[in-house]
Amino acid sequence: MLDDLLRLAADAAVRAHVPYSRRPAGAAMRLADGRTVAAPRLENASFPLTIPALAGAWALAGVAGSPPVAVALTRPLEPAERAFLDEVAAADGLGRWRFPAPDRAQREPSAPDGPPASFDVAADAAPGDGAALAFEASRRAVVPASGFAVGAVVEAADGRRVLGANVEHTADWTRGLCAERVALVAARAAGLGPVRRVYVACAPAPGGTPCGGCRQVLAELAPGAEVVLWTGATPEHTSVDTLLPGAFGGESIHGARTA
Repeated sequence: MLDDLLRLAADAAVRAHVPYSRRPAGAAMRLADGRTVAAPRLENASFPLTIPALAGAWALAGVAGSPPVAVALTRPLEPAERAFLDEVAAADGLGRWRFPAPDRAQREPSAPDGPPASFDVAADAAPGDGAALAFEASRRAVVPASGFAVGAVVEAADGRRVLGANVEHTADWTRGLCAERVALVAARAAGLGPVRRVYVACAPAPGGTPCGGCRQVLAELAPGAEVVLWTGATPEHTSVDTLLPGAFGGESIHGARTA
């Protein structure tokens, strides 16, 4: 069973966005209800905005609505990551984590044959209005601290869609992820191609716009995409370029490459 998680983590690593470190990484989690989620590492030119694979997988587990009980990464677990998992386990009342044996804790990525069968927070080609779907996605938000639920939908050029919602870490506010970022993690994990449209909905603040951090992440992972904001009435249309004009893309960083 843990070998299956390692395979999923390795498949996710192939989809990593690592133009700066050039060190792809993936993480996979088995949830308490038997489902699994996997996520790749997503780097950003604004380094603190980088989403580690483990954080991405944990956020997808939150959106899936079931706590994780086992985890696998494509490289050895670091002390900070172990501490993060212990905090999550304590907050969710989980028992001991299950990890692969030390000699199997690292597995080289190999090109996946197709979208990971484990990924189950996708909307696929869900019909209907994208802004309304983003509002529905906000119902999956995990916001015990703020109560500020946000939903997002990322739509690829081929029409496929995935869902995201903001997920908070009960013990540490700084470790939460916004809905737009979770949806982008979901899109990369599901193997979606270029992003053409992002829908965002927030019931507590209809018509609210992405935060500055999400604008930077969108500028790198969804450049040129249209952004549709749910207002509770007629959706507002804008774009990533309009939200963050003159965005820094990291091209001048030493060793950077397009990924």
